[in-house]
Amino acid sequence: MTTGFKYFSCAVTAIAVSLVGSHVSRGASSSKGDIPSMKAAISDRSELMKKYVRPAGPVFPADNSYSSAREVLGKTLFFDPRLSGSSFISCATCHNPGFAWGDGLSKGIGDGMKPLKRHTPTILNSAYADLLFWDGRADSLEAQALGPIQSPAEMNQPLNKVLERVKSIDGYKPMFEKAYPGEPVSEKTLAKAIATFERTVVSAQAPFDRWVAGDQNALSEQAKRGFDLFNHKAGCAQCHSGWNFTDNGFHDIGVDDQDLGRGALVKIEAMQHAFKTPTLRNVASRAPYMHNGSELCLEAVIDFYDRGGNAQRPSLAEEMHPLHLTTDEKTDLVAFLQSLTSVDKPVSIPALPR
Repeated sequence: MTTGFKYFSCAVTAIAVSLVGSHVSRGASSSKGDIPSMKAAISDRSELMKKYVRPAGPVFPADNSYSSAREVLGKTLFFDPRLSGSSFISCATCHNPGFAWGDGLSKGIGDGMKPLKRHTPTILNSAYADLLFWDGRADSLEAQALGPIQSPAEMNQPLNKVLERVKSIDGYKPMFEKAYPGEPVSEKTLAKAIATFERTVVSAQAPFDRWVAGDQNALSEQAKRGFDLFNHKAGCAQCHSGWNFTDNGFHDIGVDDQDLGRGALVKIEAMQHAFKTPTLRNVASRAPYMHNGSELCLEAVIDFYDRGGNAQRPSLAEEMHPLHLTTDEKTDLVAFLQSLTSVDKPVSIPALPR
């Protein structure tokens, strides 16, 4: 199926689901067996909501505590294409705030305009992640920050060349001195600065958060039903748990490709084809979806899970099985996922030092 046709199918599905959800009776769409379970789901909403309370804010490591100077330096480096071998690609090229800190493409574009192996993950709320990248190969944002810069496929700049270039830019010297006084411009301070900025990229309050905080009018009844489904029949919360809607774990959900994901690093069966559970914050703004960008809209993602994935293999997560969702239930789930979208503060592009 071509990409254009898949996008057309997503649009048609969204319209059809919306129309059906608006006009079909709820009682007629549910089997008698579903009604008691949904009543039980509604009754325990208040308990479930406690699991989704936002934390006060991101925690910065002791060896890289927050300062505004570090944030400013990290943001400047993040948006500076001179860190790449071509002087054309910056971190923000793939992690664009206009695309909820992704790039809106099925797969990223790297050095020489060549397509990358995987879909670009968002950096949104990455301060709360235990392991980074789709396969979890970095154990901190500091470790993650340097990976794409020196990757031949991505920014294609050896770190010694990055440092030479940064040191040659006079305007960076006072910025580093202010951010990390007494420390040289090095791989360590470069990574720490970028990581500091990335830790500040946190989604703002969404309608869902206002609902959790007690505003019963913040969510539609449709979205509230979607929340019940998310936590019960659809089983989404088994992996997309907590306020950030991720267990920070790795699962094979049955995407049909040859990428081993975490399995290339951890040689056990359960990790074969397993990929990191992404946050669902601002998910409606982050199409397409999956580690390979193969699902182009939320309706397609829900259909994917409803059929239990596309690939049956020994490593398939036990949570993956057909869900038998009705059309109305799919509509409710989409409404709930859309309620996770926050209106974030506009991001200004920094003036780059000379």
